[in-house]
Amino acid sequence: MSELVTPITLFVLALLIGVEVIGKVPATLHTPLMSGANSIHGIVIVGVIIVASQAHTPLAYVFIFLAAVLGTMNVVGGYVVTDRMLEMFKSAKTSRKSKSEKAETAADAAQTGKTDQGAK
Repeated sequence: MSELVTPITLFVLALLIGVEVIGKVPATLHTPLMSGANSIHGIVIVGVIIVASQAHTPLAYVFIFLAAVLGTMNVVGGYVVTDRMLEMFKSAKTSRKSKSEKAETAADAAQTGKTDQGAK
């Protein structure tokens, strides 16, 4: 029982500090903070690799697989949220230009497709 006191105390203190820190973050910074935290969680994948070298039971393999899948989803999700967030900060002129470039590319592809079909 006494060997659990230190880890439980550490967990409770980390929980309280985490709640206090996140509670003080303004709403406008919460998404970037969580996005960065999710991408940093790639360390979970490194941990999975280390633990996988020590696994010997089927249950351990199940937990390793689960940790790898969830860790990967967390990292990818962090990058997806970051990409969406960065899209919001692009200027309207840049987005209009890219839309017009896409339209020109589609028009070129359509003309090329019609020309190729007409040649057949």
